[in-house]
Amino acid sequence: MKTLLRPITIGLGLALLFSSAPNVIAGELADGIAGGKTIRIGFATEPPFAYPGENNKPLGFVNAFALGVLHEMGYDKIEPVVTDWGGLVPGLQAGRLDIITGGMYIQRARCDNVTFADPMMKVVDGFIVKPGNPDKITTYRDIASKGATMVTGAGYSIIAIAKKEGVLGSQILEVPGPTEILAAVASGRAAVGVSSYMTMLDIAQKSGGKVEVTDPSSMPDWTHNWIGIAFRGSDKDFVEKFNAAQKRYMGSPEMMKAVGPYGYDEKLLPGDTTLEWVCANR
Repeated sequence: MKTLLRPITIGLGLALLFSSAPNVIAGELADGIAGGKTIRIGFATEPPFAYPGENNKPLGFVNAFALGVLHEMGYDKIEPVVTDWGGLVPGLQAGRLDIITGGMYIQRARCDNVTFADPMMKVVDGFIVKPGNPDKITTYRDIASKGATMVTGAGYSIIAIAKKEGVLGSQILEVPGPTEILAAVASGRAAVGVSSYMTMLDIAQKSGGKVEVTDPSSMPDWTHNWIGIAFRGSDKDFVEKFNAAQKRYMGSPEMMKAVGPYGYDEKLLPGDTTLEWVCANR
């Protein structure tokens, strides 16, 4: 009997080992979903990229895009988490968030701290100034040469871009977000407000004439950026599946219908730029 039972016991042990293997290699997000947990998507108030509606409903085109891809994957159990911009990456790393959807630029330093999905949008920086642009500022080098004060969000990658173009740290005022950027320019505390062009355009259009947006075509090519949805480094298994679903969803009629009301159109599609190239060059 012993000689008969031993192969059976070994076979059962191997079966249990291999059946449990996916749970061992799966990341925290995949494990949480399998256990019935909601997917916590984190974003700051950054219209039109991402912002909360009633009961923190995730609005904005990056949220709409992310929700569309997750739906393509079969996931609709979502929990929105609204926080300051500077709290997004720490919240992801600490396990308080599962995904960052709020319009985050893919940057080399960030690629070392989070895992991005493939680019979902190409963007360019934009400026807001007082009507008539009295200081004639249209580029970062204008800010540097005129000794002007620029205002942008705390933790924005724009700060590094501005410094690379010659703007001194003493010329940069950091504030929580877009509302404060507008207030600083309108009050004269800063000559120019800087964020993504779409954010600045949205602010200018809603400012009641307090500010105007400058022409972004003067910005050098190297300042162009790409946006991606960010995940924990331990969730690379989930990101691979997300990328596959994103590829199917990108540019589809369903996607364009979802993001269109927020101003996203075909001109903003990321093209064939790869994540590897962006991480290496931005």
